[in-house]
Formats: sequence, structure tokens, C-alpha cells
Amino acid sequence: EEKIFSGVDMQPNVEDGTVDITYNLETKSSDQVEFSAGYGQSGIVLSLGLKFTNFAIQNLFKPKMYRIVPQGEGQTLSIKAQLNGIHYQNYSISFYDPWLGGKRPNSFSMSLFYSIQTGLSQRYYENYMNTFDYYNSYYGYNDYTYNYGITSYGTEYDKNVYMRTLGASVGYGTRLTWPDDYFTFFAELSYQRYHLKNWFKYYYGFENGKTNNLALSLTLARNSINNPIYTRRGSSVSLNVKFTFPYSLLEKDKDYSSMSIAERNKWTEYHKWKFNAKFFVPLTRDEKLVIMARAEYGFLGYYTKSKRSMFEKFVVGGDGMSGYYLPGSDVVSLRGYDGSSLTPVSEGNRNTYYGYDGNLYTKLTVELRYPILLNQSTNIWALAFLEAGNCWSEFKDFNPFDLKRSAGVGVRVYLPMFGLLGVDWAWGFDTDQVGSRGGSHFHFVLGQEF
Repeated sequence: EEKIFSGVDMQPNVEDGTVDITYNLETKSSDQVEFSAGYGQSGIVLSLGLKFTNFAIQNLFKPKMYRIVPQGEGQTLSIKAQLNGIHYQNYSISFYDPWLGGKRPNSFSMSLFYSIQTGLSQRYYENYMNTFDYYNSYYGYNDYTYNYGITSYGTEYDKNVYMRTLGASVGYGTRLTWPDDYFTFFAELSYQRYHLKNWFKYYYGFENGKTNNLALSLTLARNSINNPIYTRRGSSVSLNVKFTFPYSLLEKDKDYSSMSIAERNKWTEYHKWKFNAKFFVPLTRDEKLVIMARAEYGFLGYYTKSKRSMFEKFVVGGDGMSGYYLPGSDVVSLRGYDGSSLTPVSEGNRNTYYGYDGNLYTKLTVELRYPILLNQSTNIWALAFLEAGNCWSEFKDFNPFDLKRSAGVGVRVYLPMFGLLGVDWAWGFDTDQVGSRGGSHFHFVLGQEF
């Protein structure tokens, strides 16, 4: 276990035969820095994050308690920026206090974020398609990166095509004593405002408009895992419901079917249900070899069918790290397949569709883990997994046996300064929504688990 004290002071009491033991606690930091950089078709790809895990907002005006930021209360302050050329920018800041008031394990959280996504220039798309046709017809394959002149097009963007998202949330959680001490309850009020200008119609079904998403999220969870990094035993189960106000039920005189999609979604409405369960069981006496079984389910419902939300849908497939391209959606990873490739579309044809239409999904995972190195500063383990899942548009189409399967191996590295890192190789055995077989895929982990 991590040492959090600088010394032990023992004071024997000869009269009553006891010893007073005083542990001198010291403030220790486990702050994390996230940094990644690369170069893609739309320019420089950059991610920078700072996570202060012993933040103290109470010491904001106490200079002696500063180590870059005021520390000492175990609160978490996270600041993050993501850039993908000038095509995508995201900025966020969040605060979390696990012991609000300092007496009971009642948590408080709040966050703010802003993102802007722009369309690339028409010259970029024309150059991309010309190169695509050229290499397919002449060489029999497509790899537009061989055309060195394309790089200049990747840095251009169309300022008249964009999607801006502004959001905020505030949450409160408490530990329950019934049915047992492992139960918690969390409530969060969130608001997002989406502003679309000449945006791509096949994302949300409309090109111009503003959408407001005001919702309340309630989560009942039970967590008994013994270690959050390399878990050997225990379980984590949660049920979450997120819902908006049922505007349409109070506006029965309105004919939503005659309105445009943008008008219907000015104040989006829905109810959304998610269930997640993970179980860890050690297979050896030393508890090193561990099997993890997980089940996930999600359902997006509506109050009035003609006012069905175009936001908050599920996008299934891939590593779950490319969610920036579709704000207002839940990106669900499923290794062995391309990103979003298991998500149905509203028109059933990727050349003419008007939006991803994933309203129901399921995902099952079995994972075998074995540690390579476990100590206070570094944790490394190998894993092998089987995974299956799928996504549907309508509840009537749901089939628990119609699952897209995959298998693979991977490795995880946990470093206190960088969090969780890893890479997986997976093979998808089935076909996706457009009939392409999954095949071989590499997936990377930066801070999140699959």
C-alpha cells in the first residue's frame, strides 16, 4: 500500500501500560499529465490534460498551500484541451469533491466544456475523391497519403460550416447504508446547447438550427471492487436513467410531424436507460490470474414518436476514442470493428441516410487478465478477451442472439503521471452495417477502459 505518513511517534504510558501512537501524515501528490501529439490529414492532432488529485478549493487564498494549485483536501481538478488541426477544438474543466463538508462521503461535482467542429474546405473533399478514384482505377487500391500535394488541403477549413457545443453540469452523490454500505446514489443536472450552421445533414437530420438539451440523470450503483487499477475480486453494477422534461405531453395541440427536424429538436426530449455490470473473480490462490465478465445495455426512448430526439443516440464500434466527430452521442467501443460501423442509420443506406439511429445496444465481454508488474509506481498486465455486441434502431428489431463477435489480446500500463495506457489487437468475425467483415484491428487506450 502507498505510504502516506512521514513518521511514527510512540509515547509509552507506564502508569496504565499503554502506548500512544501518533502517525505524522504528509500531503502526497498523484497528479497526472496527459499529452499526445501527432499529424493527421486535417493537421496537427494534440491532446493536453492536467489532473490535480489533491486539490483544495478551501486553500485558494492560502499561498503556503500551493503546489502549482492549492492542495491538501483530496479534491480533483481536471483541465483538458484537444485539437485536431483547426477542424476540431475541445476545452473542458471539471471539479470533484468526494467529501463535501468533510464529515460524510457525500460527493459534489461540476464541469464546463466548449467545443467547435468545422467543415473542411470543398477543395479538400474534391482532392480526396480524385485521389481515391485515381488509385482505385490505376493501382487497384486506395491510399491517398501517397499524394504529397494533399497535405495543403488538409489544413483548410470552411468557416461557414460548423457545430458549436457549450455545456455545463452539476452533480451530487451520497453513500447509502441500505441494502449495504457498497451502494451509492448520484444525481446530475446537465445542459448542452448545440449550434449547427450548414452542418452535415446525415449527422442529426438537419443542417441549421440550435438545440437545447436540459436533462436530469439519476444513477444507483453498487461497487465492491478491491482495487480500481488492477482489480482482483468484487463487482461494479450501475443503473442510470437520464430524462428531459416531456414538453410534447404538455403541448398536445402542436403537430410535430409537420415541423422540420430542426424545429422539433429546439428543445430535445427523451428518456435514456443504461445498465452496466462488471464481475471480477480470481482463478488462482494468489489472485493474480483474474477473469472479468461484463454486460452493458442501453435504450433511448421517446415521449412522442414524432418528436423523437436526434441527439443522445448510441454509436457502436471501434475503440470509443473517436467520439469527437459526433457530439451529443454515447460512443460505445466494440473491438475488432471500425468506429461507428455497427451503428444503424435512419435510411438504411450510407449514401442517403439522415443520421445515425442507434437507439438500443447491448455489449458482452469476457476478459482474462494476468499481471506482469504490480507495484506502487507502475502496474502492467496482459489480457485476452472475447467480445460481442450490436446496435438497433427499434426495440422490435432487438435480437439478443444477433451479436457481432470479436476476440483479441492486449496489454495495459498504468503510470501515476499518465493514467491508463494500452493497446489491443482484435479480430472481428462478423460483418458490420455495410456488409464489411470486421477483420484485424488495433485499438489504443488513453485514459479509458473498453
